[in-house]
Amino acid sequence: MNSRQRILASIDHCEPDVLPVDFGSTSVTGISATTYSRLMQTLGISGSKTRIYDVVTQLAQPEEEILEKFQSDAIDVGRLYNQDDQGWKDTTLPNGIPVQIPAWFQPIPQPDGAWDVYDQDGDRIASMPLGATFFDQTYFPYLQGYPSNYKDLSKAMAKVHWSKLARSPWDHSGEPDFWDKLRQRVIAYRQKSERAIVFTAGCSIFEWGCFLRRMDNFLVDLLACPTEVEHLLDALMEMHLETLGKICKAVGDVVDILRFGDDLGTNMGPIMSPRTYRSLFKPRHKILCNYVKEHSQMRTFLHSCGSVYKLIPDLIEVGYDILNPIQISALDMEPERLKREFGKDIAFWGGGCDTQHVLYNGSPDEVKCHVRKNIEIFAPGGGFIFATVHNILSDVPPENVIAMFEAVNEYR
Repeated sequence: MNSRQRILASIDHCEPDVLPVDFGSTSVTGISATTYSRLMQTLGISGSKTRIYDVVTQLAQPEEEILEKFQSDAIDVGRLYNQDDQGWKDTTLPNGIPVQIPAWFQPIPQPDGAWDVYDQDGDRIASMPLGATFFDQTYFPYLQGYPSNYKDLSKAMAKVHWSKLARSPWDHSGEPDFWDKLRQRVIAYRQKSERAIVFTAGCSIFEWGCFLRRMDNFLVDLLACPTEVEHLLDALMEMHLETLGKICKAVGDVVDILRFGDDLGTNMGPIMSPRTYRSLFKPRHKILCNYVKEHSQMRTFLHSCGSVYKLIPDLIEVGYDILNPIQISALDMEPERLKREFGKDIAFWGGGCDTQHVLYNGSPDEVKCHVRKNIEIFAPGGGFIFATVHNILSDVPPENVIAMFEAVNEYR
């Protein structure tokens, strides 16, 4: 099998020839720029460029040499836009790591060491405090309440840092020929590479409520004013379906996996009751998922952090093909339980190594033992793509990253 066949077979619950692997094909299976830089040094790879393609979460774009070394089977559409050296500029992170950032990104250093980002209206929309490793949202358009109508919803969303500081390809979406060029780039890459192609659509609905209202307010709103919430969700759905229509038309026949995102879990269980999820979000998730299946060949991938065990039957009914990141350290998310109860109905993309505890604190031998055990549980019968539990964070020892992939390659 080639990489694309391997990934698609596993998603379809057929055991592939070898274990499929993802390293950096999405912004939730990536690596911090700080750890990436140190990893390149540890591996003795000279001439490496640590390019931060996701400026909010400060993720590095893995270079081709490292993708080959770790035998990654998937690729992110966004990197097809990030090849031109003129699109990057040199800078140094507050921790002293030299990196490159997109030429359009202009954070402003503050006297206290923070980096702040302002929009065209002069509003501070994001900040990375000294010692932090990602940008926090600082502006919430609907903080004071819901608007009387949503004719300016797109303007409000543009003031949220996740939108304003969008990673590729979305940082090019304002170009008049964006969709035509997107298709051309994907087709050209598909003709020369056998990797599975992943495109991040986002199209979250719960998370956008949090981005607009702030999470504490929005969680109260789910119970206190559900009618207002539904009006917002309906407006979001209208925008998302329009976006999905453009995606499916442009690349629905040449992209393999479309990634959605809506974090529904905490460490101790779902962030809302299953009843609330089923009332407000499940029907809308199903509409989005059905649209993709009816208008494209793409498999649907949902990123949802935390303990979502109680919601997995609902996510299967919605029609998601893939669940990520499989936070195995959260309540009820043990690999054995998940594989036994849901392994035939949804593919697990992630769960290969716990980044919160083991990859961060363990010795290389402990990491290898942990990874081998998880693979042996998840891999049989297909339905598993190896990836870490979310991104590799900034203070993970490079030796542990190497040990993790040594265990993967030994299994392969």
